[in-house]
Amino acid sequence: MINPQSVVLFSLALFCIGIYGVLVRRNLLFILISIEIMLNAVAVLFIAAGSYHDHVDGQLMYLFILTLAASEVAVGLGLIIQMYRRSLSLDVDQLSHLHD
Repeated sequence: MINPQSVVLFSLALFCIGIYGVLVRRNLLFILISIEIMLNAVAVLFIAAGSYHDHVDGQLMYLFILTLAASEVAVGLGLIIQMYRRSLSLDVDQLSHLHD
């Protein structure tokens, strides 16, 4: 069995990579990918906690997170396609004029 501390550290590292991607990247597609990385970090943590306590609750939460991630990708990619059609760019700084 894998050490729970190592799983928590792995999940924390994934979550920090995701936060770094959201804060540093200017491309909207990379920001969406970074949010997916953060959701996967939380899912890994739920599965590890469920396994540590011998419950299936972590796996059920993973299914909910997977459903949330799939819906987020569908809506997010639809919005990204529409934004690209309007401005021909996915740079967040250039998309600030869309509120007019």
